[in-house]
Amino acid sequence: MSIPPRARSDVPALPSGTQPIAQALRGNDALAALTLRVRESQARLLALQPLLPLAMRPQVLAGPIDGEGYTLLAGNQAVAAKLRYLLPSLEQSLTRQGYAALPIRVKVLSAR
Repeated sequence: MSIPPRARSDVPALPSGTQPIAQALRGNDALAALTLRVRESQARLLALQPLLPLAMRPQVLAGPIDGEGYTLLAGNQAVAAKLRYLLPSLEQSLTRQGYAALPIRVKVLSAR
């Protein structure tokens, strides 16, 4: 037995003056800058994917990017060790692909 999808009338109306998230992000300079940094971080990780061993790719996430560097988040210590070993080639690859030369930091995601 399947459950029918919710009818649009079941969705509560938004308060007046509410704006879509994309519009709010574009309308605020700080949020717009944050959105650009997040997109660049994701693009950098995508550019690095071919250099990462296939089994390791799901264990690596894009982290913050700032004026001091770019962070890769590793799922565990073994992945972090391999990333640190690959750092010179990863940094060179990003530079060759036209990204600003920023050092890559590696941090291990904490278990929750």
